[in-house]
Amino acid sequence: MKTNAESAARLSVAPMMEWTDRHCRYLHRLLSHEALLYTEMVTAPALVRGGALHLLDHSVEEHPVALQLGGSDSQELGQAAALGAQAGYDEINLNCGCPSDRVQSGAFGAVLMQSPDLVAECVAEMRSKVAVDVTVKCRIGVDEQEPRDILPGFLEKIRDAGCQRVTIHARKAWLKGLSPKENRDIPPLDYDLVHQMKAEFPDLHISINGGIDTLEVALEHLERGLDGVMIGRAAYHQPTDVLAAADMRVFDTGTERDPFEVVEQMLPYIEQNLSNGARLHQITRHMMGLFAGRPGARAWRRMLSEGANRPGAGPELLLQAMAQVQQPETTQ
Repeated sequence: MKTNAESAARLSVAPMMEWTDRHCRYLHRLLSHEALLYTEMVTAPALVRGGALHLLDHSVEEHPVALQLGGSDSQELGQAAALGAQAGYDEINLNCGCPSDRVQSGAFGAVLMQSPDLVAECVAEMRSKVAVDVTVKCRIGVDEQEPRDILPGFLEKIRDAGCQRVTIHARKAWLKGLSPKENRDIPPLDYDLVHQMKAEFPDLHISINGGIDTLEVALEHLERGLDGVMIGRAAYHQPTDVLAAADMRVFDTGTERDPFEVVEQMLPYIEQNLSNGARLHQITRHMMGLFAGRPGARAWRRMLSEGANRPGAGPELLLQAMAQVQQPETTQ
């Protein structure tokens, strides 16, 4: 039987540092009731050694939601996974794809592509500590590795350790010579290799990630036989375009969400968080792209960016900004 997270993984929003915090995830959940949402990467040392359990905070409304962990010490990852499961996450995901310097210095992220035995050990330990799904997000390879040679072995090791779902970012990561930003764009995409891995590992649930920016493209990958699609930056910058029709088109449930109604639904959430000490900008920064491509979208963005940091700014600012956006004409 499929878990909630596995069913939801047909379409997911990628874990993105500085972006997919709990306010962002709450917004995305209003746009899609079905898609799987991911936290920003949380490091196992921060939870286990640092005691930073506030990093696990989330709303019950966010489910199904997955916690992404970074680390390379199997025992520590096992403890961190247990903390995540206790906090209520539906899935624990191990980051084997992030190429940042900070991640490399901690010997985790994309550098783990070079150590499949260690990844398998980490997966096995995490699985021994939690009842929820333990998954992996990886690249097709790093540096001078030949993806077609190393990726099958990597997938075999983690599958044998008990990982049943993997998300593959269809690009190499260059740990030397490219910045994290450049690693999101410069290495060429190899979608066919990911589809080939699904053919070779039919028992694995495989999602594809990297450069996918519309629902149409996501649906093409699903129709070709992949189990899931993960969308990153496009889901953040054009959330309505990617998520508002996702339930209907990807999951065959629900109806298309109206971004004007989503703004209205955000207002009580904003009131509650402001009363708990949050600043308006912490929430509205994730809402800039709600009306992307519509007349008045620029005025919406400008009013939020200029006004949300002002002392006393509250939900009324969103209503004023929304008044600048042209409602779609309805036919009689």
